[in-house]
Amino acid sequence: QLQLVESGGGLVQPGGSLRLSCAASGSTLNYYVIGWFRQAPGKEREGVACISATDPTTYYAESVKGRATMFRDDAKKTVYLEMNGLIPEDTAVYYCAAALPVGKFNNGWLGAYMYDYWGQGTEVTVSS
Repeated sequence: QLQLVESGGGLVQPGGSLRLSCAASGSTLNYYVIGWFRQAPGKEREGVACISATDPTTYYAESVKGRATMFRDDAKKTVYLEMNGLIPEDTAVYYCAAALPVGKFNNGWLGAYMYDYWGQGTEVTVSS
């Protein structure tokens, strides 16, 4: 059974950067599409980024496009989300999720309903 654990959250000043990690156990990540999601208090869960199971193709939400980079290191069984130019609106609990690929990989994979395995989340607060 695939298990995911996020880390790297914390308090960051506006304009700062961070790298979130999503480490897998129980299985390799090689065969999975991975997504990053976030949920701010009182808001719905939002897809932030996703990466193909088979190549480095990524999709990003408009809210983070140009500020976020997602990449995977399958040898380390870890997927990363780097964000810069952080703004208070980036404050949320960030989750990674995984699913075996079904159909074509496209920006529809930013939808939470596509994923079967979820981590417990890591909290990011952007504040001065």
